[in-house]
Amino acid sequence: MPFTEGGIVLNNKKLVVVLPAYNAAQTLVSTYEEIPHDIVDEVILVDDASSDETVDIAYRLGIRHTIRHEENRGYGGNQKTCYSTALALGADIVVMLHPDYQYTPKLITAMASIIASGLYHVVFASRILGKGALRGGMPRYKYVANRLLTLFQNILMNRKLSEYHTGYRAFSREALLKIPYRSNSDDFIFDNEVIAQLFYAGYDIAEVTCPTRYFREASSIDFGRSVTYGMGVLGVTVGYLLQKTGLINHRRFRLQA
Repeated sequence: MPFTEGGIVLNNKKLVVVLPAYNAAQTLVSTYEEIPHDIVDEVILVDDASSDETVDIAYRLGIRHTIRHEENRGYGGNQKTCYSTALALGADIVVMLHPDYQYTPKLITAMASIIASGLYHVVFASRILGKGALRGGMPRYKYVANRLLTLFQNILMNRKLSEYHTGYRAFSREALLKIPYRSNSDDFIFDNEVIAQLFYAGYDIAEVTCPTRYFREASSIDFGRSVTYGMGVLGVTVGYLLQKTGLINHRRFRLQA
């Protein structure tokens, strides 16, 4: 099947945007309307048992691939459904975008184009490049924690990412099929486990500068869960180092053939 405008920009690769949603009723319309639909072939929304009208709004917007979890499976569990559904639809490129309107969907074109060009298999939108995080209202304690964790991870993983904690990511089909993301946590640490798997599989990660917005309706984890997340990040990073040095053989790093 030929893809029209999207095909020209993305070398006839099928682009699917996935929206892991939880109580996103107040921001979903703004997010969806800013998606570049001229190049996006499919949009998938996975609702993680929201208590608001997220699913009803998704149907009104015409998001035909709307999936509702009857029980909350967590942020990681939501993404597992997102990626598995996108791959089943034949996606060549998958962009994960939070529907809380914290990240601008206008970067989808740039991120997908980098993958379509064959330069990288993975692209992250970084809030840290260009100082977008603080300008966008990121709480200072989160910014400091972000920088310290990123420094620790770069040292132990021998990388130079500006940020490991963004929720705006693009993947090639090959990368998602290669890593065993289904074996990861169903909680927020899922994102960092994916990074460790990608590095272990030999993928480099490109980054683009991303402005961000922090406001009352945007989703965020509280201080207590942030601490738990930070401890989890440390564990994943140390686990990656032990795996690379051959001291452990964790199922998280059993790559797909």
